[in-house]
Amino acid sequence: MVDWARATGFRVVAAGKGTKYLPAYHDVTPDGVWQHYGLTAGEAQSAGMNPQMFNSFLDGTKSAIEMAAIANACDLDVPTDGLMFPPCGVDDLPHILRPRSRGGVLERPGLVEVVSSLERDGRPVFRDLRWGVYVVLEAPNDYAADCFRQYGLKTDGSGRYAAMYKPYHLIGLELNISVLSAALRGEPTGQPGGFRGDVAAVAKRELRAGEMLDGEGGYTVWGKLVPAAASLKAGALPIGLAHRVRLKRAVGHGAVLRWSDVEFDAGDETVKTRKAMEAAFAAQH
Repeated sequence: MVDWARATGFRVVAAGKGTKYLPAYHDVTPDGVWQHYGLTAGEAQSAGMNPQMFNSFLDGTKSAIEMAAIANACDLDVPTDGLMFPPCGVDDLPHILRPRSRGGVLERPGLVEVVSSLERDGRPVFRDLRWGVYVVLEAPNDYAADCFRQYGLKTDGSGRYAAMYKPYHLIGLELNISVLSAALRGEPTGQPGGFRGDVAAVAKRELRAGEMLDGEGGYTVWGKLVPAAASLKAGALPIGLAHRVRLKRAVGHGAVLRWSDVEFDAGDETVKTRKAMEAAFAAQH
């Protein structure tokens, strides 16, 4: 959708997806995950559902990883203080996901963002986008803005911001598109062009020295989307490597964990790859 928008001549103001989100979800652990999906533990177990994996969907980690991938592949930026998850239905996309200078919530145009299907008090959002994806467009000129109106697009009050969306995202069922595109056309459907977004591990509660981190969707940390430059400057611990590493010191609830907070194996191939990546991009940032 980003490629389509840019090829058509529109400026991409925002791009992302919908999900079910409330701020309290960041602290949910696998023990409490099923109530938020309307399931009992027995029903989930009989269906073979992994509570830690499904909790990573709920606590914001999966959204952060996906939006980091989109930002890095689509030359988009990430919000300075992470995803806001604003409540937003499909009709309000061009109103809410426009720059603050134009009355929206974005600090600037050209960001990834995830919209919530729940209002902050838990009420469902009207015509939510929980299962879908979207892109918010800006008309490059008056003619394009007139076309938005003539073609019936939902726009903001100025008529210059509009949105396109897919109400359903078929995830693995759409894999054939990527396979055939790569194999037959030599064209990747997802390839990073830079390091714009990173996902840092954040403490779900007060963590004690000596505790073992258990990675995404677990009991100790969740993943927060942060600008890559800020992550590199802070020495943030990426969520993907916040698993089976021991804390050297206590970390407060809600704090971003750093490499210096944990014991890690510098000889591990994955750690070495990450450290090489940090070194390579540190000079650019």
